[in-house]
Formats: sequence, C-alpha cells, structure tokens
Amino acid sequence: MRIRRAKETDIKRIQDLLYQVCMVHHLGRPDLFRYGGRKYTEPQLREILNDEKRPIFVAENEEGLVTGYAFCILEQHKNDNVMMDMQTLYIDDLCVDEKLRGQHIGKTIYQAVLDYAREINCYNVTLNVWNCNPPAMRFYESCGLKPYKVGMETIL
Repeated sequence: MRIRRAKETDIKRIQDLLYQVCMVHHLGRPDLFRYGGRKYTEPQLREILNDEKRPIFVAENEEGLVTGYAFCILEQHKNDNVMMDMQTLYIDDLCVDEKLRGQHIGKTIYQAVLDYAREINCYNVTLNVWNCNPPAMRFYESCGLKPYKVGMETIL
C-alpha cells in the first residue's frame, strides 16, 4: 500500500467511498443526512483537487485500487483577536472502504496526514467526528486524538 495525493482519475472511486460515509451518517442520523448522498459532487471534487489548501490523500493497494482517503483543509489563524497565530491541518473526512477495514489502512493514511502537517509546520491536526459513529470515535482515540471541543444540540 502507498499513500499519495489524489488525482482526477481517482474521482469515481472517491465518489464510491463518499457514498459509504454518507450511508454511515444516514443510518446514525437519518434526520440530518440524506439517503444515498455524497458530500461532494464531481465538479466540486475537481475544484478541491486543484486547491493546494485542500489536499486529498489516498491509500492505493498493489493493484492500484484506492482503498481509502483523507480530505484535509489547511487553516491559518493569523492576527486573530483570540486565537494564537498558528497553522492547523483539519481532516474534513477520512474513510476506508468498509470491506477493507481492520487492515490498518486508516492508521496509515492518518500517519501520512500527520507527516504532511509536520512537513508544512502545522501546530496541530484536528477533525470532527459524529457522535452517532462510535467505531470512528474509537478509531481516532486509538490514533491518540483527544477531544478539544464538543458540539451540542437540542432538537426542536
């Protein structure tokens, strides 16, 4: 397995994985997530692939199949009234094909994201995880992530 930056030829496979993520969220919170949706359309993916501040990393197996991805967003806090000046790499989405989980693909992708963040002098790597996805929460905790803020709601 190798980790590399995504390219346009990966879009169809990324779309398949985005569908899997949406279904996990739909099953956990059907009141929020549409059945069968995807977070990004093909044109949106093309735009993201050309944005240096939004790198996408993919895991590719020996046969050249994309087995997982991490969508990232580079955030810069500079001259903020409250926040310290820093650069953060935010993981917008991380997915491993549901048929291939448990093979350390996710940890390998996450480690590549950490390496990249260090290389570009980020202070930290952050992400959000939905409370309705306990397996993802356990995965991130196993990678050493700790909560730093909590989102809460009241449904009306």
